[in-house]
Amino acid sequence: MNKVGRKSLSGFRHEAIDEVGSTNEECLARARAGQGGDLWITAARQTGGRARRGRTWVSERGNLYASLLLIDPAPLQRLGSLPLAVAVALRSAVRRVLPVGAPPLEVKWPNDLLIGRKKMSGILIEGEFLPDGRHAVVVGIGVNVRFKPDNPLYPVTCLLDEGATVFPEELFAHLFEAMVDVLNIWNEGLGTAEVTALWRDMACGIGEAITVNLSDRVLRGRFAGIDDQGLLLLETDDGRRETISAGDVFFG
Repeated sequence: MNKVGRKSLSGFRHEAIDEVGSTNEECLARARAGQGGDLWITAARQTGGRARRGRTWVSERGNLYASLLLIDPAPLQRLGSLPLAVAVALRSAVRRVLPVGAPPLEVKWPNDLLIGRKKMSGILIEGEFLPDGRHAVVVGIGVNVRFKPDNPLYPVTCLLDEGATVFPEELFAHLFEAMVDVLNIWNEGLGTAEVTALWRDMACGIGEAITVNLSDRVLRGRFAGIDDQGLLLLETDDGRRETISAGDVFFG
């Protein structure tokens, strides 16, 4: 496969902010102001952190809140596998700080990291077209390093509970490096097959019964893995196979 534009560590910038409304929104604001991509924004605290489907991401000090601004990262038809690539990179970073003997570190479709089937991170990818024609994509990542939410939708954990006495800055240093490696594998979407193969090796619950909450209905069946574009494959109880691009997955 041809490498269309290999990235290097030196090509990425990082700006650390003490407190911000949202690291994702800060990245988008920078893009609207004309700044280039490959920019990381981290914050010690967010006052308006966002999660998927308009939910709030609790953002007190002690956890990692980071967003990466990418400009024109891939043609639109190849962007669908980017969440899988981000999950692969984040898992690589977290694995470096977990102690020996920690519970399994897995990925729940599409990009939630679980330790012992408990959620410890969230990824929110947003994008918009800028007035000058560029496409800004922001990869937002939140990791429960020292704290976890009180009233979660899923069982949750934090790295401290799993024996990892790491600070957000140390975890981010690993993420900074891992993201460059995985983005080069992803290769502006041309490496989707390689990324999906890596994702399958770390996937949680393939072959198990799942419930998928969609915006307009609920589906139940068996998690049959993902297709070559990263879409969820659900085998329903009546023998049909559904292909799902977005939804909340629950096991059991």
